Formats: sequence, C-alpha cells, structure tokens
Amino acid sequence: MKNLGTASVAALRQYVRAAESAGTDTSALFAQANLDPNILDSDDGRIDGEQFQHFIRLLCELTDNPILGLETGDFVQPGSYSVLGYITMSCATLGEAVARIAPFEKLVGDMGTTGLAIAQGSITLTWNCNYDDPVVRPQVIDNVFASWVNYARWLADDTEASPTSVRLQRELPGVELEKAYRNRWNCPVQFGADEDSITLKQDLLDTRLRQPDPMLRKTLEAHALTQLASLDTLDTDTDLTSQVKHSIQHQLTQGITRQDMVADDLGMTSRTLQRKLSQEGVSYQKLLDEVRQKMAEDYLLNSDLSIPDIALRLGYSETTSFHRKFKAVTGQTPGEFRQTKTGN
Repeated sequence: MKNLGTASVAALRQYVRAAESAGTDTSALFAQANLDPNILDSDDGRIDGEQFQHFIRLLCELTDNPILGLETGDFVQPGSYSVLGYITMSCATLGEAVARIAPFEKLVGDMGTTGLAIAQGSITLTWNCNYDDPVVRPQVIDNVFASWVNYARWLADDTEASPTSVRLQRELPGVELEKAYRNRWNCPVQFGADEDSITLKQDLLDTRLRQPDPMLRKTLEAHALTQLASLDTLDTDTDLTSQVKHSIQHQLTQGITRQDMVADDLGMTSRTLQRKLSQEGVSYQKLLDEVRQKMAEDYLLNSDLSIPDIALRLGYSETTSFHRKFKAVTGQTPGEFRQTKTGN
C-alpha cells in the first residue's frame, strides 16, 4: 500500500467548513476516521494521510455529491495552505506566488506534487495526486484546482482572472454538472484527459498582488524551511534521532547548537544522550551536520538569504567554516550550489 504521509489540519478544516456550511454534521465522521474533532483547533497540527483519505471518503458517501471537491474549493482561505498561504500573500506578483507552490506544498500535506512547465506564452501546472481511493482521488484533484483558481483570484483582487484551460483525468460526473466547472473556471474543461493540469497565460503571472511584503515573506520562508526539515526527519528517522534533529533545528532558528541543551530538551543528561545515540550507531555531531546540511540546501534553493546570513543562522562562527563544510559534502561552495540549482 502506498504511504500517504500526512496532511495539515488546515487542509482538513477546509472540507469541514464546506460540509458545515451545507448543513452536514461531521461529528460521526471524525469518530469513524478515528480523528479527534479538537484537532481542528490546532494551527500546526497534522493528521495521518490514510485518516484524511478515509475522512474524505466518508464525507463523499454521506453527501452523495459528485462534485464535492469542486464545491469545497469555494471555501479556500489563506490558512487552508498553512504557512504557504501566508507566504504567497506576501509575494509581489502572482508568478512569485506560483513559484512557491512546489517547494513548500508538503507543508499543506502529502496529497500530491506539483509540476510546472512554460511554453509558447503559457504556463501549465500539473498536479500528481498521491491518493488512490477511486472515490476520493477525483474529488481531491477537483478541490486542489478549484482552490487554486479561487485563491489566485483573491490574491490578485481580480474575480475575472481565469485559466485558459483545465484538463482532468476524471470522467465527466454528468452532463448536467459540466456547467458547474465552466461557471467556476470560465474556460474549457477536458475530462478523461491523460493528466490533471491547469494552464494559464504567462503574462497573468505579472499580476501585482494586493499586499506584498518582501521582509515578511523572507521571515515566513525561513520558518517554513524549518518546518519542512522537521517533516523530513519525522518521515525517515528513528524516534530518538528524529527528536534530536527536531531539537537541533529549533536551536538553529536561534543560531545556537549545544548538545547539553538538546539533552535537557529531551529530559536526559548529555552523557545519557550520547550513550543512546551510540547504541543507534550515530553521534550528535553527525546529526548536527545532517540537519545543518539539509537546512543549508533549503535556504539556498528556496530563499533569498545571503550566504553569510545562512551561515549565521546555522550556527557557524565564520562563513569560511560554512563554505568548507558545505563543499566537503556537495563538492561545491554554497554559491556554486545555488547557481547550479537555481540559476541565480
């Protein structure tokens, strides 16, 4: 079975808000999906992907609504995208906001991944859904595209902004329902396509957004990178190494790296931590190096922070030490790595 990862509570909240607006009581669904309704009060909470897929399946069965996903897209808010939503709010143009989707979409959840291609004056966003339930999958894709369009219109303060075309792998849920798609997207919609994609004119990306704030965006992106690193370690490490890395990441946001503080954070002595890590075949320094490297690459790829600023954030006393360590791992200096990967 495919690992569906996790989903943010913000994503769940959008479905619940739509259901409650339609008069649907979701309390029983939480129990059936083994979810605590109180989790909706959490700003940074996450739920298991299998639980999220199951919840949507139950909601589909309860409402018997073939365009549930399309309609839930009407309830998108900046908070629906977790910290990514607030990052895009602070961007200067729609293109700048779109460029933030792929690097940070994991913060919203592991429901799918976005691809981007530009050709002949158009930009195409392709979304590959990870959910495999045949009932849930088309609704999630509809929700993602409907949410994108509605949110982009809100960001640009332009209710008329529309894609040039939308292609969906799902079959048309009924001729009488095709109008619902056209009314919302105001463009041709192809059903039974070979991919799920949304295309818009490239010049639409130059649209100025309502409240750009470059300093706030950089701050939010730094926070988002820390969250991403935390999610990555939770996906791949043992409980102890995950906890140690998470604590290190938290320290690095303060520009500090001390083993005794990590041990204290985990409720043990520094010697006990060292012994437990040794039993798992790792050392504190190795975990610190891994966290630093991961965060360094994220900062270089997904932020505009200067290299000396990145070195400072990662707890290096000198930029030259950061250069030397980074090159030992990648074979490139931080500047060369950024240039090669981003062209900047």
